[in-house]
Amino acid sequence: MAARSGWSVLSNTTVGMLLATVNASIVIISLPAIFDGIHLDPLARGNVSYLLWMLMGYMLVTAVLVVSLGRLGDLYGKVRIYNAGFAVFTAASVALALTPLSGEPGALWLIGWRLVQGVGGAMLMANSTAIITDAFPPRRRGTALGVNQVAGLAGTFLGLVLGGVLSAWHWQAIFWVSVVVGGAGTWWSYRNLHETVSPRQDVCIDWWGNLTFAVGLTTVLAAVTYGIQPYRGHTEGWTNPWVVGGLALGVLLLAAFCVIETRVRDPMFNLRLFRIQAFWAGNVATLLNAVARGGLQFMLIIWLQGIWLPLHGYEFSATPLWAGIYLLPLTIGFVVAGPVSGHLSDRYGARLFATGGLLVMAASFIGLLLLPVDFDYPAFAVLLAVNGIGSGLFSAPNTSAVMNSVPAAERGAASGIRATFQNTGMVLSIGVFFSLLVAGLSRSLPDTLRTELTAQGVPTHAVEAVAAVPPVQLMFAAFLGINPLAVLLSAAGVLGQLPPTTVATLTSRTFLPKLLAGPFHDGLVVVFVLATALALLGAVVSLLRGGVYIHEEEERIPAEIVRREVC
Repeated sequence: MAARSGWSVLSNTTVGMLLATVNASIVIISLPAIFDGIHLDPLARGNVSYLLWMLMGYMLVTAVLVVSLGRLGDLYGKVRIYNAGFAVFTAASVALALTPLSGEPGALWLIGWRLVQGVGGAMLMANSTAIITDAFPPRRRGTALGVNQVAGLAGTFLGLVLGGVLSAWHWQAIFWVSVVVGGAGTWWSYRNLHETVSPRQDVCIDWWGNLTFAVGLTTVLAAVTYGIQPYRGHTEGWTNPWVVGGLALGVLLLAAFCVIETRVRDPMFNLRLFRIQAFWAGNVATLLNAVARGGLQFMLIIWLQGIWLPLHGYEFSATPLWAGIYLLPLTIGFVVAGPVSGHLSDRYGARLFATGGLLVMAASFIGLLLLPVDFDYPAFAVLLAVNGIGSGLFSAPNTSAVMNSVPAAERGAASGIRATFQNTGMVLSIGVFFSLLVAGLSRSLPDTLRTELTAQGVPTHAVEAVAAVPPVQLMFAAFLGINPLAVLLSAAGVLGQLPPTTVATLTSRTFLPKLLAGPFHDGLVVVFVLATALALLGAVVSLLRGGVYIHEEEERIPAEIVRREVC
């Protein structure tokens, strides 16, 4: 499928995957600069929705569309859809970089074009893996997919560092870099990539399947997004009838989708593929890994920006840049382990490396669970590196095993299914982990605020006003580089009534982080226990993938490999 040589294909698809995944995370760490740039108040109640949609909208679109766009690649040409993805992504990046509005209109502009950018990213993600699988023989796919997956997952890590550096310069720079790379990638892909596997001409588009899947999954993920937000005096929105109704409707539509897929001639989501042991086990392991890992980045960034960095003398406004720098061991661990495990899996099979990677990740989660909130950085850095190594060990071998297990005509859809499991897991992870974190904060933070503010002589009405602010808003404000106590007490008009030494204490960079540390740790314990359990469950599922299996009958697996991995 592709260009003048397999390695030319790999270089282009690697750039595409890197671009798509960098933009899934670059906004996370750049949100403080974005909110400041468009003059949006992080403490205004309704603005939490804008933050979550800027953060999760891109991932939601990619999760919903990758299967459909992978199937379209099978029907109309994987390279054609992939090339169009570069063009769509670049056009949306131009619109984001030229944002003409501020305030709430500016937020809506950014969210809308991030959704369009997500469409382009989904086109790239859905077809890059399939293009590589077509371009390389089975015994070299692990190495090629290893490089591609390193680019994909390393992009999520590199986005954190790049976002911190660029947003410290100017918030629009995070989008201009996508314009430059996207423009070069568009030119390169249209010039170099060509179809070598003929698109299928005898297939009908499964319109009802596409519709029920897209609407169902969108409804579920949107409901999860709004479930994180406060609702009518509750710290979270899980009692909101729209959230409950959205979850119920989404599940019903996805159930209808499964029924439709068993009755149409050419299903979008070929459920027969799940009869292949290596395929279903690899995809379920992908989902569990994504849920375990996806929310980790968000938790680590909040931990660093909201608590640890201010406690160690960093101004709130400087925390995004330094959070990206301090997370570098996570990237390094992954970049080191990914290509090596991909290469070795070509020879020894996927099960040993994928399962071992999940066990290594589980060990790192246990280590993070045992750290105090105000940790020593060397121990934290080692655990980040170990987690990155575990991710690298898992990703490339698992992807190679999944893609090797399906027939050539189904590779676009299979690539989309794998990406859907991964992206859905990341969106669900943020929703689930953040809900657990907020639940932990809500149990103790309001009483802690009342006790400490009263002890500092703050008037009762101001104490109650601060304690009534939902914990999610206090966390987001600190995460966005703002000292929320200084803003809230100033708005209550009490700072002028207090002694200067008390004002200095209350508005210092360490007062709020010290208050948050205990309640935050309560939430972190639950989060890391769940992440550990999911990683261990993923390891069990990974063991069930069976021996080396390649769908192409003409390929013969060396007997020694089969003996090593046969059940």
